[in-house]
Amino acid sequence: MSREIPKAYEPQEIELRWAREWFERKLYVAGPESSSPTFSIVIPPPNVTGSIHIGHMLEHTQIDILVRWHRMRGFRTLWLPGMDHAGIATQVVVERELAKQGLKRVDMGREEFERRVWEWKAQSGGTIKNQMIRLGVSCDWSRERFTLDPPMYRAVLEAFLRLYRQELIYRGRYIVNWCPRCMTALSDLETEHEERHGKLWLIRYPVEGSTEFVVVATTRPETMLGDSGVAVHPEDDRYRHLVGKTLVLPLMNRRIPLVADPLVDPQFGTGAVKVTPAHDPNDFEIGRRHSLAEIEVISEDGKMNSAAGTFAGLDRQEARRRVVADLEKQGLIERIDEHTYSVGVCQRCKTVVEPRISTQWFCKMKPLAEPALAVVRENRIVTVPDNQRKILINWLEGIRDWCISRQLWWGHRIPIWHCGDCGAMSPARDSRVEVVGGRAQAASPPLACDKCGGKRLEQDPDVLDTWFSSALWPFSTLGWPDETEDLRDFYPTSLLISGYDILFFWDARMIMMALKLAPRGPTAERIPFRQLYLHSLVRDPHGVKMSKTRGNVVDPLELIEKHGTDALRFALAIMAAPGTDISLSEERILSCRAFANKIWNAARFLFVNLEKLEAAGISFEEVAGLEVRRRTTRAAGGLDLAERWIFSRMATAIEQTDRALAEYRFHEAAHSVYHFFWGDICDWYIEWMKPRLEGGNREDTVATWRNLYAVLGTALRMLHPFMPFVTEELWMRLPGGEAQSISLVSYPKAEKEWLDTEAEKEMMLLQEIIAAARNIRAEMKLDPKRRVAAELAPADGVSRSLLERHSDALLRLGNLSSVVLAEPGRHPDPGRGAVRSTAEFELLIPFEEAVDRAAEAAKVRKELERIERDIEAKMARLSDSAFRSKAPDKVVKAEEIALGERKAEQQKLRVRLGQLEG
Repeated sequence: MSREIPKAYEPQEIELRWAREWFERKLYVAGPESSSPTFSIVIPPPNVTGSIHIGHMLEHTQIDILVRWHRMRGFRTLWLPGMDHAGIATQVVVERELAKQGLKRVDMGREEFERRVWEWKAQSGGTIKNQMIRLGVSCDWSRERFTLDPPMYRAVLEAFLRLYRQELIYRGRYIVNWCPRCMTALSDLETEHEERHGKLWLIRYPVEGSTEFVVVATTRPETMLGDSGVAVHPEDDRYRHLVGKTLVLPLMNRRIPLVADPLVDPQFGTGAVKVTPAHDPNDFEIGRRHSLAEIEVISEDGKMNSAAGTFAGLDRQEARRRVVADLEKQGLIERIDEHTYSVGVCQRCKTVVEPRISTQWFCKMKPLAEPALAVVRENRIVTVPDNQRKILINWLEGIRDWCISRQLWWGHRIPIWHCGDCGAMSPARDSRVEVVGGRAQAASPPLACDKCGGKRLEQDPDVLDTWFSSALWPFSTLGWPDETEDLRDFYPTSLLISGYDILFFWDARMIMMALKLAPRGPTAERIPFRQLYLHSLVRDPHGVKMSKTRGNVVDPLELIEKHGTDALRFALAIMAAPGTDISLSEERILSCRAFANKIWNAARFLFVNLEKLEAAGISFEEVAGLEVRRRTTRAAGGLDLAERWIFSRMATAIEQTDRALAEYRFHEAAHSVYHFFWGDICDWYIEWMKPRLEGGNREDTVATWRNLYAVLGTALRMLHPFMPFVTEELWMRLPGGEAQSISLVSYPKAEKEWLDTEAEKEMMLLQEIIAAARNIRAEMKLDPKRRVAAELAPADGVSRSLLERHSDALLRLGNLSSVVLAEPGRHPDPGRGAVRSTAEFELLIPFEEAVDRAAEAAKVRKELERIERDIEAKMARLSDSAFRSKAPDKVVKAEEIALGERKAEQQKLRVRLGQLEG
């Protein structure tokens, strides 16, 4: 690639080019078996209907950072991509499209409707994949999976049949959450609860053969049409004389019993509750205990059915109004109270869920949860942040059976056949699948009824909950139930990154299914992943959850078009502290775009200045490589002070970044590379070395350039996991860089020999002097072009020879015309100008009428107040016996030294203040 580099950094062109090249070259296919350690991770499969949203962007950024980091560190790395068929979501989308053509799925029939869904998936379902490719995620696309592909379909059938034969899957008639809009059962987790303000109706139920009434309280008067009893608590003295009596159900004139049941809360309402077994989960339990009739009065579409009598055909809300009006006419409303209550809504369409009795398929969860509880409690799956582990344990301890059937046509059809002669159920003979009309289906239906031998068999019409196939994802994607090389090499996976909002939907179920079904890994573990990192939510700049109704949703693709992928990735990474939600603003993204510009401009400066190198007769190839070049003519290992310092800082930054990524502290890792590149390299190292770039001593010039490129190359490798595009572009322009993608070269190691505390200490002193000069100039509002003289009084113990050796850097970077070192023991006269002091030096820039003595005195007083507060705090801490007894000696000693330094600064400031006010 040419060394010529455009003046402006334009991420769109660069990103599109590299994303296409990485994908077309199949750069991230997991390599063949080797002795290298393995890092494997599966993608949380996005819905095939979807488009990248900001939650995906955060998740994919974090996964890609870790995958690239591990790959560069020599791991055999697999990031397995794929998509979920998303049962309800996809069916709703396709039905909506068909409705535009005046078509309904019930009129088309199941086979034709499924064909249309597959057709839609082929045309539109690849959107999110193309977006992921555009974002440059380093997946192994050769292993891409889709939950309805034949191998995955087979895995689902195998799992169902194993659990069914072990009597962990059963069919029964129970209360389920029903969505009248989606026309399907929902699991508890698919039902969200909202707090709403409504009414509490108190209704009089006449006691048969008496003038007495029992007053019951309800928030859903329309369901009273299905009442088959009234219940009270057995120890409620108010109703003891009525237990066993018969009541007359208003409006329906049905005779119903009054029963005593401990489930009733005597503190709620009047202590008497209506019992509607077909439309309330608690009532269902009471009804089963007391053999009460289960009367359904609300149909699948949310309308009242024929059992509701004269109210048949009304929707739920209209029926409620009519029921209340009729009760009022009959004088049976005792009163109506304002009431706040929780209502369940469909997670998908937000329709109010109807609890209704229905025949469904269920999975027994307690036998599956017990092994999972042991794994989580023993921390065999490390959960980050740890508070989520406790939440997971609590949920597993109180787990209920999972309704796994859905009344849909898009999904994995339940492999059970019903006998038309005797009604018995027979499972598929095995999990083999066949492809018919482009879609997979069970290939081994039963040949005859297992019970009566009848041949009139019909497959169950329901499909499995989408989350059932997702629960198998970590091992089904690697080839289970076959014993494959991928399973042997990559299972258990190393890590799962997931949002904490699907901890129960997905993460917990994967653990349970893996422990029951998955093969044992090389350590005899069936766990699906060794570590679980739960990322936070991305909120708007004010910390408010994003939603379409609030109008505060941001489209990551729009942000990328404006600012570039790297900028958005880095913004998400630098704000991603474990357990803390991210408040994302465009200002933060702009600051990260500015960082990308800084990286670009720093590299461009070096590339452009190569002309000076070549003018000195030194070839480009002589400075190629990443190794440190030491000079034979220089002390301190043949390196300049600034070089010793930058390599020491580099070792520290690498170590900090490695440690932070290992602990999923993405924000700390991003901060480390940010400050190293912008602060250490751009602000100091390059500026310090500029005079040495123009040539002179050949060996010195080659070493200077070689070390500059070694530092730049190392910094680009550190940055690559976070900002893959700009680093790839610049890497290819480095001497020798074009030979291989930066993503495939080794990640830098923190070499201990680079650590140099002496160089860091000396450099820090020089930086503080330069910063003091710059600050004084800024406060004095001096013309940037005007160089001024300065007086420098080093404290006792500060090397005067160090200051003299680096006086050129002090003059150039501090924009000074001269620096005069004061005689030992002499202090600058603050009356002659502005002074800045630390425990190690005092710096004065003299000026004549420009000085504002009053303003300077105010600044000194403010600084003195700060120092005195710090002294007071340190003295209090050192006088605390608990601190002295518990803190390590070196900590106490460091605090004492710091106190002494502050007191020295205090004394100097007092002297300065006296001189200014004198």
